Amino acid sequence: MKLVPLGDKVVIKQMDAEEKTKSGIVLPTQSKEKPQEAEVIAVGPGGNVYGEEVTMTVKPGDKVIYAKYTGTEIKIDGETYIILRQADILAIVED
Repeated sequence: MKLVPLGDKVVIKQMDAEEKTKSGIVLPTQSKEKPQEAEVIAVGPGGNVYGEEVTMTVKPGDKVIYAKYTGTEIKIDGETYIILRQADILAIVED
């Protein structure tokens, strides 16, 4: 199944939570904090959204950091995705 977001929406897939701290301590499952880093899977066309012209600056494959309590979580084919507005993306992570 292919997701095609509308308007200024972006589909992201959350990165896996860290299993160890930087010092090497293994974290139990309940201690893992959900990461705010994700990979962009699909991007809407942008355009006129709510009377405002929106140009999409993210593209599929980008790694991004997004706002903590935002978006709608969905499950498709056993995978979990988040659909959110481009405005809820805080930064693009460049290597």
